[in-house]
Amino acid sequence: MNYQRVEIIDALSRLYGSGGAANRRRFLRKKYAWLVVVGGARLLKRGFDIAVASTMFLLLLPLFTAVAACIKFTDGGPVLFWQKRVGLWGREFDFPKFRSMVMNAEQLKDSLLAHSEHADQRTFKMKRDPRITWIGRIIRKLSIDELPQVWSVLKGDMSLVGPRPPVPREVALYSLEDRRRLEITPGLTCIWQVSGRGDIPFPEQVQLDVQYIESQSLWLDIKLLFKTVPAVLSGRGAY
Repeated sequence: MNYQRVEIIDALSRLYGSGGAANRRRFLRKKYAWLVVVGGARLLKRGFDIAVASTMFLLLLPLFTAVAACIKFTDGGPVLFWQKRVGLWGREFDFPKFRSMVMNAEQLKDSLLAHSEHADQRTFKMKRDPRITWIGRIIRKLSIDELPQVWSVLKGDMSLVGPRPPVPREVALYSLEDRRRLEITPGLTCIWQVSGRGDIPFPEQVQLDVQYIESQSLWLDIKLLFKTVPAVLSGRGAY
């Protein structure tokens, strides 16, 4: 149960919890009706995630096979790059991507931090990153490297739509306001991914993620998924 839900229930308790049995019954009816609505919305979103992610996984199998072969033939290294990411309420999970960089990319990252496009260094984005392989540049430009995360959606670690999951070293630099991004299950895409992707500075990313958290609905998810396709094809902010 997240903080907003606890605050609402506490407010209802203060409003209806005193004043006799009639008020208490009224409070309980409102409380359980609210929980049913919220729980139903979560189940609907989860069902939508499973249906769409399953279809995507089956349709994309030929593409997965072709990309995996190109990565393997490039340097003989692993096809997937697994990374720890931070999800709902700070829980870490294993996050897969098609490997788009040289095998020692993480070891080289510290030497490149000064070249990040994001000055506050809570997130690292670098144009013309020298660690990226030739096939990596192609799959990153089209966000194909992110497609294995469909598996994370099926597992329940991620949703189709939600704030992108950060790495632990980024979360360690978050302010209390930044941590609002962790109030819901992270996703493959969200508002800032269709509004400029890596070109958007971190503070604005947080604002857009909070905007999604406060206005989320199944209809909004569907609209963002449709907007993701032209955003990916344009390549804007992908590096």
